[in-house]
Amino acid sequence: MDTADRADAPVVVAIDGPSGSGKSTVSRAVAARLGLSFLDTGAMYRAMTWWMLANEVDVNDPEAVAIACGKPVIVSGTDAAGPTITVDGQDVSGPIRGQEVTSQVSAVAAVPQVRARLVELQRGCARVAERGIVAEGRDMGSVVFPDATLKVFLTASETARAERRAAELRAKGLDEATITAMAADLARRDAADSSRETAPLTQAADAVLVDTSDLTLDQVIGTIAALVEQRAGLAV
Repeated sequence: MDTADRADAPVVVAIDGPSGSGKSTVSRAVAARLGLSFLDTGAMYRAMTWWMLANEVDVNDPEAVAIACGKPVIVSGTDAAGPTITVDGQDVSGPIRGQEVTSQVSAVAAVPQVRARLVELQRGCARVAERGIVAEGRDMGSVVFPDATLKVFLTASETARAERRAAELRAKGLDEATITAMAADLARRDAADSSRETAPLTQAADAVLVDTSDLTLDQVIGTIAALVEQRAGLAV
């Protein structure tokens, strides 16, 4: 397929990586630069977890979670300028970032029925993205979009990731004790997500590895935008 053909086809950019690698910020910025839609799949799992907690479903009971996961109506707005997430029509963009959801989301995300439902929704978002989509998460390249135009696995040293996450939390006004506790929880989540049986956090065999440890945000965005341009013929 030549560049002219590829330029007319919808683009799917799959960006995966652990917490603190910068994938959310980078993915959204790349989408905005290239005029593509943006999908935060982590927000979808958080939304599902929020609904489970709000409806008193035992998130540590995989069978109960599996039975309930078809009930909530989860809608992701994919405008890179202002992505949204609603559950049964309610804006949950704030509540899903709370510590209670953060501490429980890995348990919910590990349930195969949850992943099957949300993968279907994620692929649906890509199908209706007129020009294409940048989707970020933990199994975008390995499971959700195996034929993506470009797959990227963002990583960074543990030190760099910890420092970035702490800076984000301080910017939100959290105290040091809370920051330390949340940092430990993020490390636990990465370990749980990497070792789960269903769709673990892993680098797809054909993904481009981008280590962001010593790169500025603009450098990372530029690197990925250039890769998309090479693969899809988009103007950067």
